[in-house]
Amino acid sequence: MVYYVALPFISVEGGLAPGEAVECPNGAAAIRRAQAMASNEINAGAVAFSRNGDPNLGEFEDAVILKAFGEVPDDFREAQTA
Repeated sequence: MVYYVALPFISVEGGLAPGEAVECPNGAAAIRRAQAMASNEINAGAVAFSRNGDPNLGEFEDAVILKAFGEVPDDFREAQTA
């Protein structure tokens, strides 16, 4: 099963911390949601990603970054667009 997620990041002393992730119905929706999250002054940035996995087994593959906006941790920079 593929999950699409938008994840905001907030500035904390010494770096960035993840906010509350939001599951989205598809990749385009995750990108739009991440862009909206990054536009919120509370957040430093946001990222949209997809991930294959089985929640019943607790097994998930590595996330695939769809798009990043604003300030995000180094792991997410390769897809940064704003």
